[in-house]
Amino acid sequence: MEASNNENIEFINNIKELVKHEKIQEMRNYIQHGNTTTLTHCLIVSYYSYQLSRRLPFHMNRGSIIRGAMLHDFYLYDWHKPEESQRLHGFVHAKFALANAKKYFDLNDIEVDIIKTHMWPLTLFQIPKSKEALLVCCVDKVCSLLETLYIPTMPKCYRQLMRLINTGKVLNLG
Repeated sequence: MEASNNENIEFINNIKELVKHEKIQEMRNYIQHGNTTTLTHCLIVSYYSYQLSRRLPFHMNRGSIIRGAMLHDFYLYDWHKPEESQRLHGFVHAKFALANAKKYFDLNDIEVDIIKTHMWPLTLFQIPKSKEALLVCCVDKVCSLLETLYIPTMPKCYRQLMRLINTGKVLNLG
């Protein structure tokens, strides 16, 4: 699922302020699944959720999808280390991610729903209420599985997206 330059620009315009934030940058210090950092995981989930939302036959709030997906694992600890990890990480980390997201950013209801419910059905009673949250929840499951199995999930434009994260500059999208 590759994007046109205009689609990449729309994605970047919606995500650039988030990825420049020092606390978002901190996510690069933690491994999510396999050898994928939490920052990379969130960026990839955000990117594929956005791309899929453009191709579905109904309207979705793409800006909220991008932001909510980028913040869905914004919990800022290493869940692999027992001394740092919260017990039952899979059940509780969405609460920590939401608390951090609310602390550092203004969120709308869709973004809150995306972050709070992204672990459904594991978190049985945190059911996605919006189509945007359900979409991100599903994309997160696919990306997580592929990362855990060390199957590459990075889009072709990943280098350009990482350039944005590392320097704030984007060249030659596509």
